Amino acid sequence: MTGKAAPLVVVVKGWPRLSETFIAQELVALEQAGHDLALWSLRFPTDTRRHPLHDRLKAPVRYLPEYLHQEPARVWRGWRAARRLPGFGAAYRIWRADYRRDRSRNRARRFGQACVLATELPAATPALYAHFLHTPSSVARYAAVMRGLPWAFSAHAKDIWTTPDWELREKLSPEPAGASFGATCTAFGAAHLRDLAEDPARVSLIYHGLDLSRFPAPPDRPARLPGAPLHLLSVGRLVEKKGFDRLIAALSLLPRELDWRWTHIGGGELKAALAEAARAAGIAARIDWRGACDQPQVIAAMRAADLFVLPSRIAADGDRDGLPNVLMEAASQKLPILSTPVSAIPEFIETGTHGLLVPDRPEDLAAAIADLAADPPRMARMADAAYYRLVHEFDMDPGIARLSARLHALCGTGR
Repeated sequence: MTGKAAPLVVVVKGWPRLSETFIAQELVALEQAGHDLALWSLRFPTDTRRHPLHDRLKAPVRYLPEYLHQEPARVWRGWRAARRLPGFGAAYRIWRADYRRDRSRNRARRFGQACVLATELPAATPALYAHFLHTPSSVARYAAVMRGLPWAFSAHAKDIWTTPDWELREKLSPEPAGASFGATCTAFGAAHLRDLAEDPARVSLIYHGLDLSRFPAPPDRPARLPGAPLHLLSVGRLVEKKGFDRLIAALSLLPRELDWRWTHIGGGELKAALAEAARAAGIAARIDWRGACDQPQVIAAMRAADLFVLPSRIAADGDRDGLPNVLMEAASQKLPILSTPVSAIPEFIETGTHGLLVPDRPEDLAAAIADLAADPPRMARMADAAYYRLVHEFDMDPGIARLSARLHALCGTGR
């Protein structure tokens, strides 16, 4: 074969998304490592702002029908063309087996999107790589089977903990048509996936890390006196697993003599309910809800704050954080960290050394905030230690090198 090979196809749930800058960071780094990429998104963007990383990605982006009824002609063409592909029968049998156990509209939509994807890909496409192990990996898997292509995935948090074990096992197994390999960004998640895999070596632990070249050097923070006002900052979506309901309850328990204010950055479905809870607790005047912000605004807020608080918890449906990149971003600015020992957070923050991890109960969060406010030197020591660990153990480059090698092997372009 002559000429340039077709790019590696990357299937994402939505593009671009401010809450998933770790994906953008990875894809930009893979392009810099020499990979030719093409993005296919299952959903259209909903954020009104973009991260600078999104503008650095050179890969073209195409959108599949977000809902099948919105593009009936395109879906019909995809269905008719897909039926002529040699792997259609096998893909349809896999989907039927999945649908018997998950009779949802989402499952039906996945197959329709896969038909469109499989028939619109360039003929020389070498492989598919999906970010998230639930919906995007299903679409990638069905399309890969139709086309007779290898596929791989990157798993993160919600997709690991809310996807049924039967589905995870089948996507991790060689047959029928499981992934060639999977990457995940925490040891906590990797251990769970390896327990479900026939061959644990199919799952690679690859930390996202942080591209420190995107961040300014940490500021010279003036020594804060114990009785000085305390500026708390949180960055994260207003969803159950972030635990901001517990934090609002904690803030209402803080000592009267503590002069504090809290800034929250991020959107989310619970905004109205949480704002009402703050009003009912009598603390609304101390809270600044800034909504979604771009990276320069987030970094500026981190540089101005005294304590970063992320009260992550396990949601009722099992969803939870992995290792939130925002903790590493806070560490990059030597902003002291208070969080919880949920999921993989202790893989970066050793409590008492790099920050403080406490249970997500409001009384524990309130006591920790009060204790830290009274001991600024301790806060500074932990922030220094977290920055040192970030620089020396969580740099982005080693993980990108490992992932790049696996993707070259997937595409048959091993280097």
